[in-house]
Amino acid sequence: MNHETGTRIYQTLQHLNSNVLQGKQDALRLAMVAMLSGGHLLIEDLPGLGKTTLALALAGSTGLTLGRVQCTSDLLPSDITGLSVFRREEGQFVFLPGPIFNQIVLVDEINRAMPRTQSALLEAMEERRVTVEGTTHPLPEPFLVIATQNPSEQTGTYPLPESQLDRFLLCTGIGYPSPELEKGIIAGGGIRERLEELPRLLDSQELLTARNEVSQVHLADKVLDYLHRFIVATRSHPSVLTGLSTRAAIGLAQAARAAAYLEGRDYVAPEDVRDLAVACGAHRLLLRPEHEARDRKELIRTILAEIALPLA
Repeated sequence: MNHETGTRIYQTLQHLNSNVLQGKQDALRLAMVAMLSGGHLLIEDLPGLGKTTLALALAGSTGLTLGRVQCTSDLLPSDITGLSVFRREEGQFVFLPGPIFNQIVLVDEINRAMPRTQSALLEAMEERRVTVEGTTHPLPEPFLVIATQNPSEQTGTYPLPESQLDRFLLCTGIGYPSPELEKGIIAGGGIRERLEELPRLLDSQELLTARNEVSQVHLADKVLDYLHRFIVATRSHPSVLTGLSTRAAIGLAQAARAAAYLEGRDYVAPEDVRDLAVACGAHRLLLRPEHEARDRKELIRTILAEIALPLA
């Protein structure tokens, strides 16, 4: 395994944490875990906390192309995927790709789009391709969707269906920065101008190399057993109507490999699984109606507390 590539990725995260995204290190790390796992990230939080800045910084530091979709109630699927237009001078239809044809795609306020438009992302996120008018167009690699979601109590939002939530490998929030950090951000007037001067620290080929190396990180039987016990426990908990699927288990295993890789290890530790279980599992749980108000993240932590970590 080429530890040099992993070291460069780790140094990139440290640079962004120290110079651009103070207070957002957890969300940034999860974005990179999603990237290295071939998954996607959903950020649930209030507007104005730096979700867009995170995507811009990640794209700028890696040299990946960035597309942005601002979701509104009148957004059409073709506004995301693109459409074919007839060019009279050429006498034929020409496909004009939409913003989904970028390596990092920021889908802002995804739950403000109508369900039909939300579903336009499904094939792209899962199959890495888009089909328009019977023609299939491959998407670039690496490919990462970072979607943001407003709290459901805000007006004009449409809850994401379970099939759409399941397409996101990880889900997290950002939260308010500490008082001292927030005052520093306010005094500095934001960092958008600094993002334009952000040095390119990685490139797409290095990320693809790292993704291949992540798949080779060893998952020992005892760690696999621990992960599986957690998955099964979510299905039998009295508050849960539908627990985590096999797809979720595969995603958690791959995310744990990526987390271990970022730590410079070629094996998954049980703590990698435990530390990612909330981000990977909470948004996928379907609770019974009488328990719908229960905090899903706390429920995951409760389940984890009942499962002993395997000994080294």
